[in-house]
Amino acid sequence: MLKRRVVVTGYGAVSPFGLGVRALWDGLVAGRSVVVADEHGLGEVGIRSRLCARVDDFPSREIPRQYRRTMSRMSQYAYLAAREALDISRLPESLLRGGRTGIVLGSTIGSVDGLEEFFRPFITTGRVDAVKSTLFFKVMNHSAASNLAQALGTTGPLLAPSAACATGCQALGIAAMLVVSGQADVVLCGGTDEHHPLTTATFDIMNAASTLYNDFPEKSPRPFDCARDGVVCSEGSGVLVLEALESAEKRGAPILAEFKGYGSNLDPGHIAHPSRESIAECLRLALQCAGMGPEEVDYVNAHATGTIQGDAAEGLAIEDVFGSRTPVSSLKGYFGHAMAASGSLESIVCLEMLREGLLLPTRNLDDPDPSCGAIEHVRQAICKPITTAVKNNFALGGVNAVAVFRSFIS
Repeated sequence: MLKRRVVVTGYGAVSPFGLGVRALWDGLVAGRSVVVADEHGLGEVGIRSRLCARVDDFPSREIPRQYRRTMSRMSQYAYLAAREALDISRLPESLLRGGRTGIVLGSTIGSVDGLEEFFRPFITTGRVDAVKSTLFFKVMNHSAASNLAQALGTTGPLLAPSAACATGCQALGIAAMLVVSGQADVVLCGGTDEHHPLTTATFDIMNAASTLYNDFPEKSPRPFDCARDGVVCSEGSGVLVLEALESAEKRGAPILAEFKGYGSNLDPGHIAHPSRESIAECLRLALQCAGMGPEEVDYVNAHATGTIQGDAAEGLAIEDVFGSRTPVSSLKGYFGHAMAASGSLESIVCLEMLREGLLLPTRNLDDPDPSCGAIEHVRQAICKPITTAVKNNFALGGVNAVAVFRSFIS
């Protein structure tokens, strides 16, 4: 069990549904899909998939230019999400800048937009004299975390995990460890990513991108469904404020939930194919950290991206640990896979489900695939009191991460 109680006192989001947690939640409750077919961007790079979900019309001009000039889109997403999280948390300036507030924010890689901006003239001319001096600060692997820290003026610890699709969830676990160890009292944490045609192309090359629904984008991805055919890539940022309970109570902060536990492990069996056994072990590690049994969990938010092998391995692992009675759903069918941001964005939605007593269904799950295990799929919205939620995230490279949240009890 965690030796220091860690609570969530704020959260913020930028997603393809728009700016803010409310836009994200309202879009999900309405059952809307924001997946689109992009013939212009994706059609020009010679790949089969045309599907993505993008953030449109976000107010980047609200970011002071002195900070914005070194920010890629992913850093801007993170800044706007963090500002919302801080507003909700009501964190005073003295704590934000006092050395006891840290940042743990990751992305898959540095800005692909920025990398293209650098390499395009270099490849075509062999020269770099036209490259802007600010460009490097957009493509560093810790670019988003550093840009956010500069803009907010934080002086506490800064970490930038990079574990592809598990990044956002890893960031939460690392942030909790900083709080539990006493190295920080407050940590802004999560993930951020920006979509680029090469993101979708990477999955298409691996035969893991959705290609059958280019004419019907709202029908993909299809987590756990017999007709699933792969990932739909998206973008955005989710930032949570994790805080020591005593710190939150001392300043009268709103306590939205408790971060009860975290588990992470590595499957060395295959760099691309997930393992049922390794995922199940990760789930058990998270529950052990939380000091809870599987029977105490009210809901599992699956990673389930819509791939053939990934959904099957995860579903079977969930069955191994929780049996067939714990409700399970995935959010990917609404807004695709936000890569490094998926873990933190979907964690925010889990907290909203706890608060509202509403389980959201898996969108596009018309015909559950038996190969994904005998699990209790949420097929329509369920209104019921829930207190504990488990959030799964699994990444290429065999990286597994699981977080456990619980409604706060003093």
